[in-house]
Amino acid sequence: QVQIVESGGGLVQAGGSLRLSCKASLKSFSINAAGWYRQAPGKQREVVATLSRGNRMDYDDAVKGRFTMSKNNVSKTLYLQMNNLKPDDTAVYYCRLNQYPGVDNWGQGIQVTVAS
Repeated sequence: QVQIVESGGGLVQAGGSLRLSCKASLKSFSINAAGWYRQAPGKQREVVATLSRGNRMDYDDAVKGRFTMSKNNVSKTLYLQMNNLKPDDTAVYYCRLNQYPGVDNWGQGIQVTVAS
């Protein structure tokens, strides 16, 4: 069973940047689909960005132009580069990795806090 480990969160000032990482523990794992999600206190989880089969990338309107998702299938790592962070970006961020359709492998969640 693959383990998914997130890292890279923390506290930043508004306008700053963070790079989140989401790493699969198995060398044989192939990131064929993926996504980043976030959940603020008292709110529902929302989609930040998705990577669909066929390498289609879609971003939520709130992060377009500021966030960039990428993957490295050698290191088995999904990234989320977050630039020009805003206080509204404050949330727990979760990654999802898929090798097979319908089989979601979730990271543990990592806090991103953006100070005003």
